[in-house]
Amino acid sequence: MNKIARFILFDILKNKIVIFYTILLFIISWSVLGLESNYTKATLSLLNVVLLVVPLVSIIFSTIYVYNSSQFIELLLSQPVPRVKVWFNIFVGLSTALVLAFLLGCGIPILLYSSIETGFSLIIIGILLSVIFTSFAMLSAIISRDRAKGIGISIFIWMFFSIIYDGILLVLMFQFADYPIEGIMATLAGLNPVGLSRIFVLLQLDISAMLGYSGAVFQKVFGSGGGMGVSMLILMIWATVPFVLSLIKFNKKDL
Repeated sequence: MNKIARFILFDILKNKIVIFYTILLFIISWSVLGLESNYTKATLSLLNVVLLVVPLVSIIFSTIYVYNSSQFIELLLSQPVPRVKVWFNIFVGLSTALVLAFLLGCGIPILLYSSIETGFSLIIIGILLSVIFTSFAMLSAIISRDRAKGIGISIFIWMFFSIIYDGILLVLMFQFADYPIEGIMATLAGLNPVGLSRIFVLLQLDISAMLGYSGAVFQKVFGSGGGMGVSMLILMIWATVPFVLSLIKFNKKDL
């Protein structure tokens, strides 16, 4: 890891918000998994917490951190350091810190109380969601110089993928229920990293009734094994594309 990334990583790990985030995740995970006798119910409860809290904290904290580091970024750019290297190391430092916070907060209780397959899938989607929404945060921060506007964009991205998108799918499902739209719905399900993460874990639990319409279609089209492989590939694309777009914007932006 580069010196810039290490500096950012250790700086974030000392941040009170990140420490509170880690402790909160640990308390919630331990309470849900350790005190709930029904294994499936406990896993689903923790899954819902991860799908809401991890993306929200990752995107809001990362957006604010980038804005607060504007002078530090300008200082780095005044040195003979390529812009690509600066922006990439900021991304690495941010995402690594949030991933470590998630692993300490949720990873330990999951490994202690959850099954290997389901627990591993929960850890994977937590890591990927941390990276994905850090990537979105960097794109939001570089799009606008206005801090309030940038944070507003980040909040909208989180709301869109966590709440609004499912509503759009339901509307499409009812409007075109008489048509063979299974393939289209499976494709649309893959366009939402939060929904896709949910499907990825539920495919491990093999609970078809709880997958929802888009998840059931995804399983029908790809099958359990294929569906999980495609899910991982799409989530990795989601983690890469917003960062690449932000990098292009950063290279062209006059700071």
